[in-house]
Amino acid sequence: MLKKILVAYATRMGSTIDIAEEIAKVLREWGAIVEVRSTHERIEVEYYDAVIVGSAIRIGHLLPEAVEFLEKNRAVLKKVPMAYFVSCITMSEDTPENRETVLHYFDPVMQAVPEITPVSIGLFAGTVDPTNLDFFPRLMVKVNKIPIGDFRDWETIRNWTSAIAPSLIGEAEILFP
Repeated sequence: MLKKILVAYATRMGSTIDIAEEIAKVLREWGAIVEVRSTHERIEVEYYDAVIVGSAIRIGHLLPEAVEFLEKNRAVLKKVPMAYFVSCITMSEDTPENRETVLHYFDPVMQAVPEITPVSIGLFAGTVDPTNLDFFPRLMVKVNKIPIGDFRDWETIRNWTSAIAPSLIGEAEILFP
């Protein structure tokens, strides 16, 4: 039986949805039925066999709607395999220090929903396009000398997804190893 997987995302500028779509593409190659949905939508999580929740990071925090989604669906999410991912400009330089910093962004989530244990947490670089930002965020980019551009590493995203696919789908369900 094919597994049905939800990839839920919270985004501001669209970078995170692109990552969610790429994750879904890889999981489909593994034989899963995958839906990509915004955490803003009304989603009946109990109909999925596994869930991945992704969020952009803003000022060192997951977006509130991602955290609310996890809190609202905690009873179901603690029963199914699940993973988290973030898109974050801090990961434009994938160093041990930056990985540790970004992992700490999950501390409030782990405290809010301690009963949910992800099989993995994907830490991915995002994008910064000041032309899509309002005045204050654009000023913060300039003042903090935040790098501008698209830093997503699609190979890293695909590799992470392939690495967690067996945990989400189950070895017996693998069609395209």
